[in-house]
Amino acid sequence: MPASPIRKLVPFADKSKQKGIKVYHLNIGQPDIETPEVALKAIHNFQQKVIEYSHSAGIISYRRKLAAYYEKIGLPVSPDEIIVTCGASEAILFAMQTTMDPGDEIIIPEPFYANYNGFAINSGVVVKPIPSRIEDGFALPPISEFEKAITPRTKAIMICNPNNPTGYLYSREELEVLREIALKYDLYLFADEVYREFCYDGKKHFSVMQLEGLEQHAILIDSVSKRYSECGVRIGCMISRNKDVIATAMKFAQARLSPPTLGQVVAEASLDTPQDYFDKVLNEYLARRNTVVSAINKMPGAFCPNPQGAFYVVARLPIDNSDKFCQWLLESFEYKGATVMLAPATGFYATPGKGTDEVRISYVLNVEDLTRSMECLAEALKVYPGRTL
Repeated sequence: MPASPIRKLVPFADKSKQKGIKVYHLNIGQPDIETPEVALKAIHNFQQKVIEYSHSAGIISYRRKLAAYYEKIGLPVSPDEIIVTCGASEAILFAMQTTMDPGDEIIIPEPFYANYNGFAINSGVVVKPIPSRIEDGFALPPISEFEKAITPRTKAIMICNPNNPTGYLYSREELEVLREIALKYDLYLFADEVYREFCYDGKKHFSVMQLEGLEQHAILIDSVSKRYSECGVRIGCMISRNKDVIATAMKFAQARLSPPTLGQVVAEASLDTPQDYFDKVLNEYLARRNTVVSAINKMPGAFCPNPQGAFYVVARLPIDNSDKFCQWLLESFEYKGATVMLAPATGFYATPGKGTDEVRISYVLNVEDLTRSMECLAEALKVYPGRTL
């Protein structure tokens, strides 16, 4: 199992804090946005005398309410097509282990969420990465790149939309290309859509579940973690209209007994979150995005695309090695009593040697803290011993 590029530097951050240095955490997608009030009330008002196992697929009232939520956003599914999971992480594991045997292959455009590597290793699945380019804002690679990667053992393609770590939002036209490939080669199409609500500049999210003809191929991964700022609730779901996929995934769901009952109570209540909550959150993240992107692109030798979704950017910096740089920031640098914790982008690639001059930044702090952290990063780049420009 690979170490998490997001969490492996925590001991160095802890040592910095022990020295009295303030650490701006831009390494992890933990929003500082408050959890909706309706969710917190559900915790305070919980009255059951016994916290029981739930159904292995999840509490039926929650699945019915989830189905209504998806219907409202144009994704009609039935409760029987939903399996509630312990976060999106378990949903991805179920999807891989349901559709692939050890040695089978999954194609994923890189950079991609680091834990996809871990989930694949856990499942005995081989990741076949195809590169996207920072110069293109990490757009979908050409169809020819997918076709070159396909072998007799290829069983699936996976995307994250909007993307973690790049913030790229796939267009309907790009998803139609993936639809063609999935149908032509009889592949599953996994879509991690946990950042669906976070789309900027008037852009709208389009789901793989809205693509015609993929009823037997599409598997949707979702979660409450980012949507409602409930990362610790650990509730996600796996959705498919393919009855065989759901029936097989249920065996894995039964093996782990049930998703957390309390978490499902919170998640069900969260579906009543008013729209103005999302409006305020979106405006806040838009301001944060603009703060980070503008600041990085003013740093000599640095480049950052302008993402249209999620709350991450992958930035290219004038550095020799992102792992060394991110550790150096915590071990050897401070500016006005503070430093910055970033995630080296090497951990978001499967191809060795990729991402050595890139970092992922999560803009999950308020604008004031982001402004200070960007000042800190700019000063660090001026004095970093491994600067390349």
